[in-house]
Amino acid sequence: MSKDPVPEIRGWQKAVRAFGNRSALTLFFFGFGCGLPFFLVGNTLAIWLRDADWQLGPIGLVSYLTFFYVFKFVWAPLLDSRRLPLFGRLGRRRGWLIAAQLAIAAGLAAMAVTGPAASVPLFLALAGFTALAGATQDTMVDAYRVEIAPVEMQGALAATYTLGYRIGLQLCGGALVLYLADFAGWRSGYLAMAGFALIPAVATLFAPEPALGEDFGKGARPGFVDAYVKPFAEFFRTHGWMLGLVLLAFVGLFKLPDQMLSIAGPFYLDTGFSKSDIATVSKLYGVWMGIAGAFLGGITVAAIGVRRSLLIAAIAVAISNLLFILMSMYPGQLWTFVATISGDNLSQGFAGTVLVSFLATLVDRRYTATQYALLSSLANLPGKLIGGFAGYIVEASSYTVFFVISSVSVIPTLLILAWLWNRMKPESPGARPIAGP
Repeated sequence: MSKDPVPEIRGWQKAVRAFGNRSALTLFFFGFGCGLPFFLVGNTLAIWLRDADWQLGPIGLVSYLTFFYVFKFVWAPLLDSRRLPLFGRLGRRRGWLIAAQLAIAAGLAAMAVTGPAASVPLFLALAGFTALAGATQDTMVDAYRVEIAPVEMQGALAATYTLGYRIGLQLCGGALVLYLADFAGWRSGYLAMAGFALIPAVATLFAPEPALGEDFGKGARPGFVDAYVKPFAEFFRTHGWMLGLVLLAFVGLFKLPDQMLSIAGPFYLDTGFSKSDIATVSKLYGVWMGIAGAFLGGITVAAIGVRRSLLIAAIAVAISNLLFILMSMYPGQLWTFVATISGDNLSQGFAGTVLVSFLATLVDRRYTATQYALLSSLANLPGKLIGGFAGYIVEASSYTVFFVISSVSVIPTLLILAWLWNRMKPESPGARPIAGP
């Protein structure tokens, strides 16, 4: 059996049993693997480029490399409908997973050896390759999490995944690599991260293949329509065209204030903080604030439902962006840095959990991987588009003006939420919008 059985127990005993399950531990390592490369091709990479005397404008454009995470829905149907040659012997999910994990390790090692000074086109191509592999891993882990365990275990899997993700994202891909860069150089830092990227690959070798993966291939392969068209058509059949488009717009705009901050890393340097300061406050301390926010988000959704939680999350993220102005007013003051990171990471963690809870109410479990990839990709698209020009906006105005713009960008989100308010069931947490049959 690939799905872990959940005994008929109740209350806290059931929660403890779920968290102690093998699949929960597996998702911790998978979360670590998903979090690790994201900053290494995003915020941390931006700090490396700024340290190499790149201008803010080009650094902002380099953030477009993370668009692979935005457009992962494009190849998600391929991952759903095909086994990977050679690696496919491990199963449909594990085969793609371990191939992506090995590619991430190889890409990070190659970035370390090449560096941004030797050959800019080659270095950026390697960063793009690593981002592509990271996005593929994300898609497979999302599908694996849904398929490996029953519904009652999904909360525990999401929690352990989040814990691993934050450790990989901020402690390793953020803090540790900055410490290593400060004391041993960027090459050593990225080579160490390439080694860490192999940890989830080992976990994949020992993880069970979901039952859907084991059974895959016994029937006819899905054609183009079934693999690529039907999941998207079914979304609109379920919700209707009007509500479906509004829901997509809301998902796309929800993270806009957060996703615009592609110049946060260079901003920390420009306000007088060293790489070690950034590692300690932004990554080492910030990771625990993010985890606290994630668990607070889960508690809030359970207590007051997803609708009110979405409102709180949107406002919290927008307000937290104004804290960056405090740093610009008092450059080099540690207390402003701590206050900003506290508010920013707490609100991000909170909003991330609330958004995941909302997306789970929208997808059809027959097409979970493809629809979830579409929605999660869309959640990052508008902010990434604008964030790529963040450096030019700052250079044409100031950091203060930019952070004000990022905060008020929440207004369209709040207007759409007001339109959706009475179209979502208020009586239960995570309720599905009323639409379609």
